[in-house]
Amino acid sequence: MDETHLPRPRGRGIYLLPNLFTTGGMFAGFYAIIAATQGRYEYACIAIFIAAILDGLDGRVARLTNTQSEFGVQYDSLADLISFGLAPALVMYHWALSSTRLDGVVPGKIGWIAAFLYAACAAIRLARFNSQVGQVDKRWFIGLASPAAAGLVASFVWTCHDNGFSGEELRWFALGVTVTAALLMVSRLRYFSFKGSGPRSDRVPFLVVIVVLATLVAIAIDPPSVLLGIGVVYALSGPAYALWRRARRLPPEAKA
Repeated sequence: MDETHLPRPRGRGIYLLPNLFTTGGMFAGFYAIIAATQGRYEYACIAIFIAAILDGLDGRVARLTNTQSEFGVQYDSLADLISFGLAPALVMYHWALSSTRLDGVVPGKIGWIAAFLYAACAAIRLARFNSQVGQVDKRWFIGLASPAAAGLVASFVWTCHDNGFSGEELRWFALGVTVTAALLMVSRLRYFSFKGSGPRSDRVPFLVVIVVLATLVAIAIDPPSVLLGIGVVYALSGPAYALWRRARRLPPEAKA
């Protein structure tokens, strides 16, 4: 066979594209940690949201370019642990939880234990997600997704900081937010994933487009408050859905 007619193998460099987005997200998470240690909490929170955006793009880019790989899956999970596990935990710790030591030795330990609990729950959530890929309904997340939990924590810090509240004043309320977000990640509650299933999944009602545009405008006007509102509503949607099913006495869904 004439070698000139053989199909040319696809260059290996294309696999760099989705991994570059993953690396960018990990860099944003790492920057958030550095910014928090320097007391630049607004920049730290913004960096976490940038990491979330890049995390949403890397998978889509991999699918569009047909460059999915097991390496990419594992690399993305490790990057998520930094951006949505360690970064939010340390941002919250430096902003508020470290101030619990003002109430004594034991409360001071509770502060860093809560930060560790969040990071550990994020790791468990990511490991559980990886082990269940292809086994669960893609329309749902089992437990609050780590990017959503990170967004809740980051938007809380950003909103409070933007409105002049110090972490020292809100240290115990911040502790409650941290522990709640951590436990929601490892819960069995179902959260809508916004990932459709089937060939019509890319079609959305016109009203949805209007709502999305209105949300983007609201975010542009007051980013921290609107993002916090979205985070709180989404975090509460899991328990609300479970209570609705119980009130309707619907049969339990299959465990994933």
